[in-house]
Amino acid sequence: MAYFSLRSSLISFLVLTISLTFAASSHASNNAVMDVNIICKQTQNPSLCSNILNSKPGGAKGADLITLAQYTIDIVRGNLTNTISLIKTLIAQSGKDPKAKAHYEECLVHFGEEEGALGDINQTQELLKKGDYVGVNSAASAVISDVEDCISGEDPDDPAYPDKSKLPQYADVVSKVADIILVISKYLK
Repeated sequence: MAYFSLRSSLISFLVLTISLTFAASSHASNNAVMDVNIICKQTQNPSLCSNILNSKPGGAKGADLITLAQYTIDIVRGNLTNTISLIKTLIAQSGKDPKAKAHYEECLVHFGEEEGALGDINQTQELLKKGDYVGVNSAASAVISDVEDCISGEDPDDPAYPDKSKLPQYADVVSKVADIILVISKYLK
């Protein structure tokens, strides 16, 4: 009888140890330091990714995934704020061109806080704080979709506005930086 009791206790101990090991390893993955090159190789623009992540104060070496994600969210937010300022300037300058004005006003919605990319990046940050990493991925994807809707239009049958301003360049940077968040979120567990 003592043998079975000891064996049962040993099995319970092993199950508990294995469970705690899995829980610790899944939590550790969020705090794991990851080589920036591994992350950046998977992005749209590895060079831009490397420049951004390595520009983090204190450097990317030694930074955990959540810290890198938060830093990248802050970069996207800054890019979005600059892009919104540019769009407002373009709206003001397009007074005599109704097509341009309509395009930029639509882009302001796609980049804005209520229904656009700025609201989505704020949501990304909230989800990161809550530990909802699937949600982080979805919200970062929404940022990219908002940007594409501005530049290419929502309807694939409609031709894209032939924008000669700097807006397409600004938008491209926002998309590429948001893509870094997508890649980082894949490693968060």
